[in-house]
Amino acid sequence: MTRMLAAQAAAKQHQVLDEEIKQPVIGTECSVTDMDVNKVRNSFREPMFVQHDLTDDEIEMIDADDLDIDAGEKKDSDDVVEYMDDLYEFYRNVESSFCVPPNYMASRPNLNGKMRGILIDWLIEVHYKFKLRPETLYLTVNLFDRFLAIEPMTRKKLQLVGVTAMLLASKYEEILAPLVEDLILISDSAYTRNEVLQMENLMINMLQYDLSVPTVYMFVKRFLKADQSDDKMELLAFYIIDLCLVEYEMVKFSPSMLAAAAVFTAQCTLGKAAQWSKKRERQTNYKDEEIMKCSKLMVEFHQNAATGKLTAVYRKYNTAKYGYAARTEPAYFLLDS
Repeated sequence: MTRMLAAQAAAKQHQVLDEEIKQPVIGTECSVTDMDVNKVRNSFREPMFVQHDLTDDEIEMIDADDLDIDAGEKKDSDDVVEYMDDLYEFYRNVESSFCVPPNYMASRPNLNGKMRGILIDWLIEVHYKFKLRPETLYLTVNLFDRFLAIEPMTRKKLQLVGVTAMLLASKYEEILAPLVEDLILISDSAYTRNEVLQMENLMINMLQYDLSVPTVYMFVKRFLKADQSDDKMELLAFYIIDLCLVEYEMVKFSPSMLAAAAVFTAQCTLGKAAQWSKKRERQTNYKDEEIMKCSKLMVEFHQNAATGKLTAVYRKYNTAKYGYAARTEPAYFLLDS
């Protein structure tokens, strides 16, 4: 595309030059004599962009720079697009502050990754039944992990921590949060209202009221927007992300890396990509070797989603509402790359 534009610009310049040479001088009595156009043309230096042949990588990098992914929203002052790049740079700088140590459960003798997976799988079902916003789910998991990383809890109170995390996340993200009584009821009345409120008070204080955290949701939306993805791609990317929520080994990856890997894996699954490109590297600030390890794990989760013991995500995305994203064939070729 860049070469075509350069050629058209050069041809247009030559055409203007021909017209200027053949145009008579107005206001003089002398006539225009025949001139050697080629001789005059050769006296001018060719534009540098005509002499230089761009490589495919250079063209891709130029296209990535020229693409303003927020161009369509500049007229809406509520979207504050002039600050968008700064906001996401800030998110990238602070996201590590809200991540948990990759082996934080090693110091919790009564808990393990399997229990965590079962609890989050149940929370995904609760989130789906209450029809909450996607942001609420990712903030719930973030609060749950961060709290358990700093406050020892018994196995008996694990579900209470999960319910309370969802209550806090709902109050932050939702217009109308679920009632405490509804959360107690869906927990089979395992806890009292007073216990939930006491845990809420403990959790919010232990987390020092830090609820404004960059979750994987905002990074996925940004990367999908940069790639001008359609609804099918978006549903598949979030399906892959949700599969990672129940996997304890995925807490070692930052939200932005999970988002970049999920979008790339979704593109590979739909046949829209086969390898990590320079353009994606510039958009996400991650290199191929950083992404591939995470993407391979995602393909494995996708492969085993229907047959595993934790199937809440698979059942959720195996519905018309979510475009039957769970039925998509995994990108097996990534496992061999």
